[in-house]
Amino acid sequence: MLTIKLPRLFRVHQVPRVFWEDGIISGYRHPKSSALDCVLSSFQLNNETINIWTHFLPTWYFLWRFLALSASLDFWSDAYSWPFVAYMGLVCLYPFTSSCAHTFSTMSPLARHVCYFLDYGALSLYSLGCAFTYSAYALPDRWVNGPLHRCFVPVATFNSFVCTSLSCYSRFLELECPSTSKILRTTAFVYPFLFDNIPLFYRLLFCFGEDCAWNDSVAGYFYHLFFAALTGFLFASHLPERLAPGRFDFIGHSHQLFHVCAVLGTHFQLEAVLGDMRARRAWLSARAPAAAAAHTFAVLGAALLGNLALIGLFAAALVRAPSASLILQSSLPEAERPKDK
Repeated sequence: MLTIKLPRLFRVHQVPRVFWEDGIISGYRHPKSSALDCVLSSFQLNNETINIWTHFLPTWYFLWRFLALSASLDFWSDAYSWPFVAYMGLVCLYPFTSSCAHTFSTMSPLARHVCYFLDYGALSLYSLGCAFTYSAYALPDRWVNGPLHRCFVPVATFNSFVCTSLSCYSRFLELECPSTSKILRTTAFVYPFLFDNIPLFYRLLFCFGEDCAWNDSVAGYFYHLFFAALTGFLFASHLPERLAPGRFDFIGHSHQLFHVCAVLGTHFQLEAVLGDMRARRAWLSARAPAAAAAHTFAVLGAALLGNLALIGLFAAALVRAPSASLILQSSLPEAERPKDK
């Protein structure tokens, strides 16, 4: 009879410091797990299980939405929809990459850092995808073809490189300077978020009248911003586990809630973008330059290659830089080493 032995779990003092999470005391997987053990652990309740599934399942939801929309929208020959196509591809990419990062991050300290480098890169590209759609469909009427419209996507592309660089570099500091590491990583994602959402802030707070694109999408953008703010708060605060260490090790800690809020925010964003895309098509098609949409995939390809190059550089630095030796350390005192059974 075939039996499957689930991997053993450990407490925080039994794994190297690089694997420690604030406020999480138990439920850690073996710091040198095999790929099979990592996959099996996703079916076992540990401190990463909910993190894995709260992004793996939404990947399939967003992919289903993408395929369903492809039946009603002409994604192949209609250049007007191409920014949305690029956005949807990145909406599917970021939760899938995150799910894989959480699944395989305990294969080794090196694998952990590289997994999260890729996770950060996918999030950076998602921020660029947001800029594609906002530039194409969400700008206030009076901004279309203006200075911000012309530079919006190029600046967002540059921001994606800044985001990936800062967030990857922050991992080199997380043991010796944890506060600095956290500030850098938070800044890395808040900065492109604030830039991308300038059109939404203006539409929601300052723009009233017929030339402000005030339609049913505005409510969706409001919910998107609300959940994005909640996502940032949970990421930065480590609540509720900081208040009761060990009580939320398996269910209810901030990273799980952060994942749920991020997905909900993306859902509302998607619906709002679709609303703008449909409601404003005639007006935007008559005024916005078609060439901008045609260049979408060229910009996306350049951003993808640039971010992969940055991730490769940081991965190489992990192996070669003497300062990285501490964050790659996997040994424990003999008395504290986890023992396989």
